[in-house]
Amino acid sequence: MKQITVKEVEELLADKAPVNIIDVREVSEVQTGKIPGAVNIPLGLIEFRMNELDKAKDYIIVCRSGARSGQATNFLEYQGYKVTNMTGGMMSWEGEVE
Repeated sequence: MKQITVKEVEELLADKAPVNIIDVREVSEVQTGKIPGAVNIPLGLIEFRMNELDKAKDYIIVCRSGARSGQATNFLEYQGYKVTNMTGGMMSWEGEVE
């Protein structure tokens, strides 16, 4: 499984790089703040909503601590998607939130 650190994601966003972020936390968790531009698809719905993702694009998967995003990353990778798990999750995020 590919992994990326919180700092690396913050740098990508600061450089205005095109980044596709999927936040797999529950809706109630996301209401406390998410990475700007992140799309919320709760882990339990990934299987049913993965058709919304483009297999030609790269995605960074985010959750609270990195555990659920790891599960989602493994699942989506197995389905043929280009995904990377953000280690540390939102607990380690120090950047801007919306």
